[in-house]
Amino acid sequence: MEIDYTINGMILICGVFLLMGVLMTKVSARAGVPSLVLFMIIGMILGSDISGLIYFSSAEVAQLVGVFALIIILFEGGLQTQWKNIRPVLGGSLVLATLGVLITTSVVAVAAYYVLGITVLEALLLGSIVGSTDAAAVFSVLAGQNIKGRISSTLEAESGTNDPMAMFLTIAFIQLILIPESSVFTMLGSFVLQMGVGGILGIVLGLFASWTINRIKLNASGLYAVLSVGFAIFIYSFTAILGGSGLLAVYLAALVIGTRDLTHSYSIISFNEGLAWLMQILMFIILGLLVFPSQLADWDLIWRGLILSLVLIFVARPIAVFVSTVFFDYSLNEKLFMSWAGLRGAVPIVLATFPMLAGLENSFLFFNVVFFIVLTSALLQGSTIPYVANKLKLNGRPSPKRIHSLELVSMDKANAEMLEVELTSKSPFAGQLVQTIGLPKQTLISAIIRSGRLVMPTGTTKLKVGDVLYVLTEKKQVSKVKMVLGEEDIVN
Repeated sequence: MEIDYTINGMILICGVFLLMGVLMTKVSARAGVPSLVLFMIIGMILGSDISGLIYFSSAEVAQLVGVFALIIILFEGGLQTQWKNIRPVLGGSLVLATLGVLITTSVVAVAAYYVLGITVLEALLLGSIVGSTDAAAVFSVLAGQNIKGRISSTLEAESGTNDPMAMFLTIAFIQLILIPESSVFTMLGSFVLQMGVGGILGIVLGLFASWTINRIKLNASGLYAVLSVGFAIFIYSFTAILGGSGLLAVYLAALVIGTRDLTHSYSIISFNEGLAWLMQILMFIILGLLVFPSQLADWDLIWRGLILSLVLIFVARPIAVFVSTVFFDYSLNEKLFMSWAGLRGAVPIVLATFPMLAGLENSFLFFNVVFFIVLTSALLQGSTIPYVANKLKLNGRPSPKRIHSLELVSMDKANAEMLEVELTSKSPFAGQLVQTIGLPKQTLISAIIRSGRLVMPTGTTKLKVGDVLYVLTEKKQVSKVKMVLGEEDIVN
């Protein structure tokens, strides 16, 4: 059958991509294989080496799509991450995101120098490319797993903040290879500037974005979600143009926005969650297209790549975790799990396109080795996360599923707010009657979801642990209602 590469033919191919990508998430869940592996396999099958349906070899396009996808994925991850959960583990996460990346880079570089027979700078470049964990892989693999909150929060915060370090090191070593006389001290100053500008702008622009979303009056509720994505893209590009780390700025801005009380918050989070999945599917399929399986089916490459993968998984990552957390209160089992859960994904593959665009001599070797490492990491580590967590006794309380979500369509016009509150074992209201809570005037518990069933509350309804309350109140009383209910119990 001859492929039609007209507009309609290309649209058909895109539709097939999306359908296959979404269906593969079900296959992934049942087979216990991370979805990113299946997405990349789809790309490889559709590529010129296997089916010959699509010929794609543009590293520049792959890099553009990859960076754009990372913006959306980091933004969505930041929105879903609760500040109260990562605040206690912020120190350990940041050390892992900086010192941990440096240690991983160094250990992998030593192995690459001897295994691949490349120069020291080239070995350090390869180590930098695979030095960071991947936000897309970590977020997707940990989602829905009952891992203790402290550990999952550490891993999510690390994966959301270590990309800038890996990107800086990659660019720095490329520059040192191309321009040997480059000053290392100048590069260190550039790193401090990037992190400083990225951190400051991320927080400031995050506050500005949340302020704008809450005060602007849009005609359609769906536009608020589009506005949030516009802010994500703007924050990245604006920060990058000013010399800061755009990826760090996006993640921090999303954290700030996620901690604020947003108009149409459910619509914004749901839209970004779907968009993040779309970008994951698109990114991994394109990265799969960029790979030529015939080049990977080289026994010389396979055994060298396998050695580097094993060094990364069993030597570099554990050393990085144990050294970086030496001054933090993590148990042995927690450190072992964090060592195993250091997944590699899209970020290393996207970074592997940088040497290709720079025209380095061994750039294609680097790309193929990195792709092999990512596949090995995803298959070996990603598919065994639940098993390892169970063996190390790190399974936490099952995360409550938000079965129902309520939101006023015209909340801004109605001057009202719907709060979603989950009663935990620590809640002072568990076991009490609704009428004894003492809510402010013009405030109503409009619905209770109990074990997935709707309960219409009355004054004599007895509250239970696990109940999800939907509290309707005036916007001006939100702070007062939170004081009564306890801010730590607020989900939205």
